[in-house]
Amino acid sequence: MAAGGPGISLGEIVARLGGKLVGDRNHIVTGVATLASAGADHITFLANPKYRAGLATTRAGAVILSGSAALEYGGAHIVVGDAYGYFARVAQLLTPAEPLVAGVHASAVVEAELPATCSIAAGCHVGAGVELGDRVRLGPGCVVGAGSRIGDDSTLHANVVLYSDCVIGKRAIIHSGVVIGSDGFGFAREADGSWLKIPQTGRAIIGDDVEIGANTTIDRGALDDTVIGDGVKLDNQVQIAHNVRIGGHSVIAGCVGIAGSTRIGSRCMIGGAAMIIGHVDIADDVVINGATFVGKSISRAGTYTGQVPAERHDEWLRNFAHLRHLDAMADRIRALERRLAELENKS
Repeated sequence: MAAGGPGISLGEIVARLGGKLVGDRNHIVTGVATLASAGADHITFLANPKYRAGLATTRAGAVILSGSAALEYGGAHIVVGDAYGYFARVAQLLTPAEPLVAGVHASAVVEAELPATCSIAAGCHVGAGVELGDRVRLGPGCVVGAGSRIGDDSTLHANVVLYSDCVIGKRAIIHSGVVIGSDGFGFAREADGSWLKIPQTGRAIIGDDVEIGANTTIDRGALDDTVIGDGVKLDNQVQIAHNVRIGGHSVIAGCVGIAGSTRIGSRCMIGGAAMIIGHVDIADDVVINGATFVGKSISRAGTYTGQVPAERHDEWLRNFAHLRHLDAMADRIRALERRLAELENKS
């Protein structure tokens, strides 16, 4: 449940965002909530049919609806084509960003010239040659390495680390604990079995309108750059290795690991805990379901799944015992098919 400022009338919501209002246009809502928890000062939505029964009991001031659900609901509602997308825009209206207070905290160390519109919180370090755009916010404890650039209206929450010579575009939101531009995992094995570090001389380049969740790590390139395209959304605890390239408007859920030099297309969706090996190419508009292991390139758009759903342990053991003998079973089936064909030829 979320509440914003003084609220907004249903009529003003429709005037600004479109849709067809059924009900009192002067009714004020101050926040958003679920069907089950909403009160008269909240607006809610129905997008998933499994929650349709909640329409009968909700106490919401208004409900955002689409399709046949709008025909059966007698309370105030807004009829739209995409209830969830419309709800997201309403939530933005009702949850405005905190006003920016420009200035540099006395405890911050700043070695570059910054626009007067920036907000630099306590304990930050901004290295030499850094370029910040207008209205950039750095939360407490952020570190921006020498020569890096951050575009207009971007926000780095507390304790974000941006290594040297990296780039973040405009309107980025980088959550706490993110590390951008650390060394990729690059080592050459010596004849004696020891490992020799390969200097990582590329950069990490983050596009415009990117959001990166807490404790996500994005390695700098080994030679070329690691590149995150415009509009990409990354969840918490995602690992992106050196030289990875992710196309615009792709979304990646938590705990995904992407190995080095992989290229992911635009508008892809990758579910939580998926693992992608290095040096593969994934086409545009690919959906990879959670916990899927991607071991080779994907050249066609579509949905891909590669996990075994959980089951009772004793049942899993029995099924896995069969899996161990699949090759032998396949050989027996082929032998039976040949024998059957021989018998049919004789008859």
